[in-house]
Amino acid sequence: MAASKVDLLIIGAGPAGLMCANALAGTGIDVRIVDKRPVRVQAGHADGIHARTLEIFESYGLRERLFREGQQVHRAAFYDTSPDGGIMRLQRAPAFDAPSARWPFAITRSQAGIEAIFADSMESRGLEIERPVVPTSLEVSENQELLEDPSEYPVKVVLKSAGCSDDASEVVQARFVIGADGGFIHIIMPRFANTTTGAHSWVRKTLGISMIGEESEFIWGVIDIVPDTDFPDARNLCVVHSHAGSALLIPRERDMLRLYIQLSNADVVDPETGRVDRQRASPQKILAIAQKILKPYRMNAVGEFDWWTIYIVGQRCAEAYSRHERVFIAGDACHTHSPKGGQGMNASMGDTHNLAWKLAYVVRGWARMALLKTYELERLTFAKTLIDFDRKFAAVFSGKDTPDISHEELHNMFLENGEYVSGVELQYAVSPVVVNDHQAVASKLSIGKRMIPHVFIGAADAVPVDIQDKLPADLRFKVLVFVGDITDKDIANKLQILTEKLQEPDGFLGRYDHAGQVFDLLGISASSKDAVDYTDFPQLLRSHRSKILLDDRDMHARVGGGGFQAYGIDPRVGAIVVVRPDGHVGLVAPFDRPDVVDAYFGGFMLPIAAAAQAS
Repeated sequence: MAASKVDLLIIGAGPAGLMCANALAGTGIDVRIVDKRPVRVQAGHADGIHARTLEIFESYGLRERLFREGQQVHRAAFYDTSPDGGIMRLQRAPAFDAPSARWPFAITRSQAGIEAIFADSMESRGLEIERPVVPTSLEVSENQELLEDPSEYPVKVVLKSAGCSDDASEVVQARFVIGADGGFIHIIMPRFANTTTGAHSWVRKTLGISMIGEESEFIWGVIDIVPDTDFPDARNLCVVHSHAGSALLIPRERDMLRLYIQLSNADVVDPETGRVDRQRASPQKILAIAQKILKPYRMNAVGEFDWWTIYIVGQRCAEAYSRHERVFIAGDACHTHSPKGGQGMNASMGDTHNLAWKLAYVVRGWARMALLKTYELERLTFAKTLIDFDRKFAAVFSGKDTPDISHEELHNMFLENGEYVSGVELQYAVSPVVVNDHQAVASKLSIGKRMIPHVFIGAADAVPVDIQDKLPADLRFKVLVFVGDITDKDIANKLQILTEKLQEPDGFLGRYDHAGQVFDLLGISASSKDAVDYTDFPQLLRSHRSKILLDDRDMHARVGGGGFQAYGIDPRVGAIVVVRPDGHVGLVAPFDRPDVVDAYFGGFMLPIAAAAQAS
């Protein structure tokens, strides 16, 4: 039996696993990713990418391809029953009301397409999915000394290539393991037709972690078609309520349309057993029900159905997200909910976007093991909030036939929760990596939330640039020094004093900038582009000419300016803003208090000398 060692083994090559693998590919961290499927997903499954996830894709350099291949969804339409028994449009509105989003809309692209984007990106850097490979056993050492030493390999996983004998198995000793093997078991039928039989995760079950929650009585069918229709809002997100049931329509790439159709017990429940009988369902039957709901409009399928499934709405969350901070679960392995809010794939990728950089810091010996505890703290809290929202949302959506549910309630839920659904309102709680003692210094830049996009201009060339483009997901902390107008001598002197303090050996740069790969410093000034040169700023802040930005309008006065005001920073006082590698604001410190920044990193980082000694 073969044997090997690896820093990180990822089990499951769905969106959650691929997000993590791509984040760490080419970083020098030894990563393997295995999947039991012999080929990639071919059609269907999750398909919506929300505004915050678009920003995350941009941070990895993947957004442009997604925009090129996907379908933008900007507008929503709401339909209710009409006096003649059909349906009528009541209102059109923004599909996702998220004013602070950089791209305030969603993109629809099949899960197959999303997985291809990740796989191609990481394969270009030498990391490929091993398939079909299944884990057959997983053991985590109970030796506390081994568990607390990040250089040790306390997890043993036996892998087996599908179709091979046990003699061909491989024993993998891993420092860390991620179980991203959740999702649903599908029974494959002709032309990608399948039925959902239930959430699962081999890793979670092996660890003995329970899922807490319940299934509802709501049954839905899903079909992906190229429509032949006179329905006027077929290219908008549509919420439809009629006497025949409810539907959600979502435009897809390649002129496709996804229809979520509410099914009744009579449609799919066996009267003898009282259980859902998936043999009673078919894409033709789902389409026939959709046609009744959408009357008087025509809705037919051109050619074959691209994909279909049925599912029962349920909300469940894992009771824990890790075992000893050595084996983690992510994505559908630890939370399941209805697809109505389009949160499944977004939440799954958000899990490992949060976890990847933390694992990298611990594997490299830059941070303490305790940093990994913040993964469960942040993502489990988020999942519980998400499931509470989803339970209410699914009930309102599916319960239109009850007298106490109105169209207005559902419409208001869409509008009032736009920023939440879009992901831009996610805020992590106080922890070692979220410290909010000085929130007032940047009153509109909420600590724990992602960095709000805003356009500044380069001091060297006056080129407009969104601040988020200066925050790539490259595993570095971004330290943004907001300074006022440096033509003011007092402000210039304060900046000089600050940069001298930052270079002291006992400061965070001297103690924690391992191999010069931990921090990226940027200067953002309230000076006018006509009054300063980038060379007027201290060398520490301008390791490259692009590192100095100005809060001023561009050369054509079209964009830029107002950044200090948007962030609630007084330009006469300034501020230091620390942005985590995942784009969330971890700390805001007074301009003259670099010791606050020192203490922040001292809370979870290992000094350079200690890390070198450990290695």
